[in-house]
Amino acid sequence: MWDPVTYAVFADERSRPFVELVSRVGAVDPDYVVDAGCGSGDLTVELAHRWPNATIEGFDASPAMITKARALGSKVRFAVADVTTWRPDRPVDVIVSNAVLQWVPENRAVLEHWMEELAPGGWLAFQVPGNFEAPSHVAIRELCASRAWSDKLSDVVRIHPVADTLEYVDLLNQGGSQVDAWETTYVHVLQGEDPVLKWVSGTALRPILDRLGPEEQRRFKQDLGRLLAEAYPAKSYGTPFPFRRIFVVAQK
Repeated sequence: MWDPVTYAVFADERSRPFVELVSRVGAVDPDYVVDAGCGSGDLTVELAHRWPNATIEGFDASPAMITKARALGSKVRFAVADVTTWRPDRPVDVIVSNAVLQWVPENRAVLEHWMEELAPGGWLAFQVPGNFEAPSHVAIRELCASRAWSDKLSDVVRIHPVADTLEYVDLLNQGGSQVDAWETTYVHVLQGEDPVLKWVSGTALRPILDRLGPEEQRRFKQDLGRLLAEAYPAKSYGTPFPFRRIFVVAQK
């Protein structure tokens, strides 16, 4: 179960890629805009500020996230839905997806479907983490495969859940579509005790922790915390945490 409170701890760091992604969308006056995998909805509301005359919808597979989104009191419509089965009732002018598709094994098929659902001249913009070979994820995989945890967790680890930038360009650059793709490595300077552990607890660890009871969760996080502290040593100014992300914007 996704925990909106844990996820929101690093809201500022998580919002920056969304802002930079949407800034590259050239839609001037779209009629229908969708945030696919909207999470808690805080960033979806920003789409309503960008395009005040548009119908803005956000959906997410997590009921907890949608409950929080609906409590924002905005004019945005929020619904519980899965990115693999969502179907709009009319062509969409802009589809935005921020840090969602890494959770979807069939993400390439989903992207192809979303391109089909766009109106002529419509825009698809998505961002996914590209840090699955980073020390944080290597530590998680190694711990899950260890003797202490493999019985429960060996099948939950995702090795290469996203494509590289060129693969996405090849996939979407068809039928006259125009594709803009790039990568950025942010160096977040995190504060506090065990900050990298806190970061991954709101994202990468969610499926793992869902497999474990409360005492097992405590022990797993304790084991992982030691590995992450070695991989990301604290400095006098905080803990630097490099995070690579992949961005793609396509116009149909």
